[in-house]
Amino acid sequence: MNTKYIFVTGGVASSLGKGIIAASLAKLLQARRLRVTIQKFDPYINIDPGTLNPYEHGECYVTEDGAETDLDLGHYERFLGIHTSKANNVTTGKIYHTVITKEREGAYLGKTVQIVPHITDEIKRRMLLLGKTGEYDVIITEVGGTVGDMESQPFVEAMRQLQWEMPEEDFLSIHLTLIPYLKAAKELKTKPTQHSVQELQALGVHPDIIVCRTEKELSPELRHKIALFCNVKPGHVIQSIDAWSIYQVPLNMEAEKLDNMVVEKLEIPDLPEPDLDALKAFLDRLKHPEHEVDVALVGKYVELQDAYKSIQESFVHAGAANACKVNVHTIHAEHLNDVNADELLGKMNGILVAPGFGERGLEGKICAVKYAREHGIPFFGICLGMQMAVVEFARNVLGYADAASTEVNPRTSHPVIDLMEDQKSTTIKGGTMRLGAYKCRLVEGTLAHKIYGTDVVSERHRHRYEFNNKYLLPMQDAGLTISGVNPDTGLVEIVELPSHPFFIATQFHPEYKSTPEHPQPLFVHFVRACMSNRLTSSNI
Repeated sequence: MNTKYIFVTGGVASSLGKGIIAASLAKLLQARRLRVTIQKFDPYINIDPGTLNPYEHGECYVTEDGAETDLDLGHYERFLGIHTSKANNVTTGKIYHTVITKEREGAYLGKTVQIVPHITDEIKRRMLLLGKTGEYDVIITEVGGTVGDMESQPFVEAMRQLQWEMPEEDFLSIHLTLIPYLKAAKELKTKPTQHSVQELQALGVHPDIIVCRTEKELSPELRHKIALFCNVKPGHVIQSIDAWSIYQVPLNMEAEKLDNMVVEKLEIPDLPEPDLDALKAFLDRLKHPEHEVDVALVGKYVELQDAYKSIQESFVHAGAANACKVNVHTIHAEHLNDVNADELLGKMNGILVAPGFGERGLEGKICAVKYAREHGIPFFGICLGMQMAVVEFARNVLGYADAASTEVNPRTSHPVIDLMEDQKSTTIKGGTMRLGAYKCRLVEGTLAHKIYGTDVVSERHRHRYEFNNKYLLPMQDAGLTISGVNPDTGLVEIVELPSHPFFIATQFHPEYKSTPEHPQPLFVHFVRACMSNRLTSSNI
């Protein structure tokens, strides 16, 4: 069987959930025993999201091989339980960088370099790259942006060329669009969808299936109308109605027979019905919790929920594993201090201090660590959260009043967090940090070892600064346990406080590897500790 290619575009409005639809379809096909992966093509000129402010683009997701990618790759991995790579996320910046580099090297033999064919040829090469590995039966490509955007046009043109070049049974196009409901008219409106599809067709791409995001059920008459005016087969207009959980969407798409339409169009024979029992069991636990906890997420990008998307999803997974509803209360680190800490944190069953960069909000994060440590509230620190836990311990337990990270105070007399040696000569910001999966050796008898139940784990990183090993002995003598260390470099990966009910912090990002069917162990045990704290507090 030839590798099959599915393309997902969006129209009318952004943020309709192309990534969720792509991941849901992939989940259905995977459940029918097909080998599937998903890739994202983003139209912005940045090489990757690594240097983008989270307010601009949401979370920067890191893959096993150290690629800084779009947050949709997190959805792909969580839905499919597979690892993506740098090949799964391509930007306009990467495309142009490749073409311009080749032009400078003389690869085009003096020809005029143009969008067509040179840019579109590079886009097509990247679109087909994963399919040439022989590892996958189906490649789903999500095209970022909205049809009609100027910056998306080269990607759509590349799609048009592939639709023309490929055998008909190897190419399928899905267009996700919006059917708005006008309350005043009490009516769903199809005209925006018609215009969006017409615009896509004018660019030469003819969708095989139209998926309509909607708040209300689409009647058979409305579906027929859209099919008629958009020139798709009757029955190939389906709805994606608002779901109570993103993990419900694959089941909704199965009910709409999306996978059947795709398999039929791509002429893939003899497939079993999808096995979704594990997903259904997860959703059942998620929908019917027996417990409830309140957790403070202390960060500095809290106005945008997508800035901490993987952490939020990890709480969903860990909550379901514990039959517990986790209410995440985002608290802006800049607004937290010793005066209002009791008001903002006193009723929380657990405190997580989130990752981040830069000076803004650091003192609020240190305040959160101090409050958790002194009041016996379960604490979990991630990346910068671990670094601030170390700074807080150095200041308030060891008595190093000016202890700090050299990221914000290069002249501190106690640089307990310092720049890695290989970073000190680096001036370029993009893609130069410690990125991707690294091993961590766990110390037997520690909380970390108990949680993981093994001696060595592999977790993903994204940072420049590290625990300064010059302070190992004084920290340990004062009661801070170093429970995880990189076996190759000796760099500290995990710290914990044995004297505390639950106090653990990691330099790595455990949230990147959590999935519904395999929730991340640190999150599972943190939620469990929060449950114990709530039970204890209610009995006082």
